[in-house]
Amino acid sequence: MSRLIVISNRVSLPKAAGAAGAQGGLAVALNSALREHRGIWFGWSGQETAEFTGHLDMQRNDGVTTATIDLEAQDVDEYYNGYANRTLWPLFHYRIDLTEYDRNFGEGYERVNERFADSVLPLIEPDDLVWVHDYHLLPLGSILRDKGVKNRMGLFLHTPWPPTRLLASLPFHERLVASMLEYDVLGFQTTEWLESFLHYVQKEMGLKVNLDNSIDYKGRRVVARAFPIGIDFTEFTEAANGEEAREAYQRLKSSVRGRKILIGVDRLDYSKGLGERFESFSRFLGEHPHMAGSAVLLQIAPPSRGDVASYQQIREDLERKTGHINGAHAEVDFVPIRYVNRGYPREQLAGFYRAANVGVVTPLRDGMNLVAKEYVAAQDPEDPGVLILSQFAGSALQLKDALLVNPHSVEHVAETIKQALDMPLAERKWRHARLLASVRDEDVQHWREQFVRALAGNDKDAGVPQTQEKAA
Repeated sequence: MSRLIVISNRVSLPKAAGAAGAQGGLAVALNSALREHRGIWFGWSGQETAEFTGHLDMQRNDGVTTATIDLEAQDVDEYYNGYANRTLWPLFHYRIDLTEYDRNFGEGYERVNERFADSVLPLIEPDDLVWVHDYHLLPLGSILRDKGVKNRMGLFLHTPWPPTRLLASLPFHERLVASMLEYDVLGFQTTEWLESFLHYVQKEMGLKVNLDNSIDYKGRRVVARAFPIGIDFTEFTEAANGEEAREAYQRLKSSVRGRKILIGVDRLDYSKGLGERFESFSRFLGEHPHMAGSAVLLQIAPPSRGDVASYQQIREDLERKTGHINGAHAEVDFVPIRYVNRGYPREQLAGFYRAANVGVVTPLRDGMNLVAKEYVAAQDPEDPGVLILSQFAGSALQLKDALLVNPHSVEHVAETIKQALDMPLAERKWRHARLLASVRDEDVQHWREQFVRALAGNDKDAGVPQTQEKAA
């Protein structure tokens, strides 16, 4: 069996036995694949160094080998805070108004990808499979090819892929996409993002896309497919039934004193639609005064990317909106929005999800959004909550029995909140049963097995055209 080399911006170190906290489902799946394939996970350590040396910090924990490098402060500023998160991230989430084009950002992005390639190159053996992750490292495969790597290489993009007209606003966009075509497999979260990519290579590059969505490029066949990511269903449901989750459940339930609970859990990011969500809840409270004191919105939003100005602005805006809404609707013993700027271990989140009558997942644009799937997995099948889900989240293609909403329409979301809170038990149960089947059957292990099979060239579905229905 070939070894698997996973390359990502950051590396998730396996938890030592008995360590506090929990790893995310992606880390669990990749660690499982790495153990199975005797592989290595390579990436940035998250630490800065005064001068880049390319020194590899090799560790082995719980059967998984990791290799990390430190980056210079200028690298972090230009590659990570700059091109990755001030250029590509907003553009890929359709926020061209927030997209910054700076030559230094682009140069830093290419420099760090070159440094990644030089550092990982000695670790790659002839029969290894190389699996690169996300928008931070789009050109890495091309750089490795230039350095003589002939291995099978694949890229999985966790974010959306923008429409052609938006992508064409990016300087040197064709060069970036051409570098991606040096991979053997290109994976996207949904068929929508896949179709946007295929449209680009046809219209902007004049390439032929075959019936199976493969692309003929420089005498090679590049497979492009949708691989919808899932959660670690078994691990998460076990966590939801554990002692820590039960304590979190009781803590939240007792604090609201019989009121209905709506919950949102999102990284603090403009793509998550938190401002629109708060306005929708305020609209609901204003239009249904008889219910105004009976429902609480708990919004957990850990800060992220604090060095980027747009993230500082979204935090200030949300704090202002929270104060305004709570000032308008609060009573001496009741605050309608609980806005928490910190993260919680997944075991506690599972308990909070289970306690919530409504899960509110309303991003303006999202590659997949696993919070929606975690909320479904955490519910009591005999008394499940209701999932409100943005039609612009990748997960909406699979979770069709959620209450799908347009997050830009405050009125629509407010009406849907009322529908969710009023939903009878029978409807809640049949909706949840169908959602649960999707979350269980298309979990993160299924996702990584499908991708690795395609990467190894053993994918029986590689020649089958994909449709929205197939991805769903």
